[in-house]
Amino acid sequence: MKYVAAYDIGTTGLKCCFFAIDKELRLVAGQYATYNLYILDNGGAEQDTEEWWAAMVDCTQKLLEKTGVSPEEIVGISFCSQMQGLVLVDKECNALRRPMSYMDQRAGEEMRKTQGCGITCAGVNVGMLLKSLRRTHAASTSVKDPLWKYKWVQQNEPEIYDKIYKWLDVKEYLIARLTGECIMTPDSAYATFLYDSRAGKNCWSKELCSMYGVNMEHLPRIIGCGEVAGKLRDQQAAELGLLPGTDVYGSGGDATLIGIGAGSTQLGDTHIYWGTSGWIETVIKKQAVDLGAMIGGIVGAQTCRYNYFAEMETAGKCFEWVKDHLVLDEINIYLEKKDVEHSIEAKYISLYDYMSRVISEVSPGSGGVIFTPWLHGNRCPFEDPNAAGMFFNIKIDTHKREMLRAVIEGICYHLRWMLECEDKKVKTSDTIRFVGGGSLSEVTSQILADITGRKIETVEQAKDVGAMGAALLVAVGSGCVNCIGDAGRMVKVKAVYTPNPDNKEVYERGYRVFKRLYKNNKKNYQILNAKK
Repeated sequence: MKYVAAYDIGTTGLKCCFFAIDKELRLVAGQYATYNLYILDNGGAEQDTEEWWAAMVDCTQKLLEKTGVSPEEIVGISFCSQMQGLVLVDKECNALRRPMSYMDQRAGEEMRKTQGCGITCAGVNVGMLLKSLRRTHAASTSVKDPLWKYKWVQQNEPEIYDKIYKWLDVKEYLIARLTGECIMTPDSAYATFLYDSRAGKNCWSKELCSMYGVNMEHLPRIIGCGEVAGKLRDQQAAELGLLPGTDVYGSGGDATLIGIGAGSTQLGDTHIYWGTSGWIETVIKKQAVDLGAMIGGIVGAQTCRYNYFAEMETAGKCFEWVKDHLVLDEINIYLEKKDVEHSIEAKYISLYDYMSRVISEVSPGSGGVIFTPWLHGNRCPFEDPNAAGMFFNIKIDTHKREMLRAVIEGICYHLRWMLECEDKKVKTSDTIRFVGGGSLSEVTSQILADITGRKIETVEQAKDVGAMGAALLVAVGSGCVNCIGDAGRMVKVKAVYTPNPDNKEVYERGYRVFKRLYKNNKKNYQILNAKK
């Protein structure tokens, strides 16, 4: 039997999964560890490379012990990772500063200075925009894009900038640590908006680097997601408990591999991901862009295929916020119960299961309460780092349970909004694969079906689809599986949810109000939240 070690590098945690490769890909076991996300007062969002590495070592060692898999049986290592981070390293592949997360939004001034004066569109200088669109079918229009993080370091930390050897993303840093090789895969390169994606090009753009003032020497060589980046080095192998010389693959970002792990691989297939962040993604043949809605056709792992991608910054993070601040802080279900045998937690696998049960008892529409899920600004269908969450229409008879359900409905309203924006440019699928932590709840899955009006399918390994996609790259690269497109037949559907027509009217009414809330409060958000 051959095995793959696949690592899913999320915003707040890492999961290592061992997959067995035979006639199909089978999850053997997984191990999870958490790390910190540091939110700074100036809009920064950072992480720590040593925390990533400690989580990786801990999970790998525990999984080896738990499964009994021999290091000699592991044929490859691969990653599915959060994207659009900035990890700056020296020649020894050591991080020069804490990585800047995709959520980092401190570089607004650098973005404005680089754009200069003149006519703008979507906040971008028109001349720069046209040059970028011609080469990438997209543009760096968000302050959270890695280009502006790079420019921020250039302007504010010159002593660090002068030491840069390479600019890497999250998984690229871990690959460099494992192998000593600094590479970047096309999907990560494209996410910098410095990658020329035109047919016959597929390389770093000298013109865009010159336009934005980026030193091309800082950009690593580009390899395919399914290519071997290098071999596992002795010291790192000893720390992990794996075999030196094991192949380490180029791998892919979460926006690239979660769809593959969900089995959404054919043209026109649409999937929804609900993790810390959330998105809607549809497989397309030609690149498309909607600057007004901040949606683009991004480069993925499949050749001649692109992913029409719409993202929201906080999805599951909203429900985590609810757990921490509306449930634990006040109800204290877990903190005060001492008699475990007779306590609420004895009846439910997790607090989230209990919250799902509570939500299921609330009528659709949450008694008129509407929640906006913009806890860390928003990207699509509008870019605004000042946008924030709110509970709207609370009355004297509003209960906490209605507020809990309103959070789930608010996330689903926003997903519908992005889905409708995608439909303006491409045809999304009538049946949608729903994956990530949110899909584990039957209540959430049904609400999503009701609000979007689409048939929703969940899959067997809903929380491990990213690792599944990473493992498939190794399976293809090692010759065990013919092509990535085979993922569709290898991923099993767990449940199907169809829209309940009885709930259509109340959700249509709520959705109309939901979309108005940003327009009506945009100026208020700016007054309260704009950086001085």
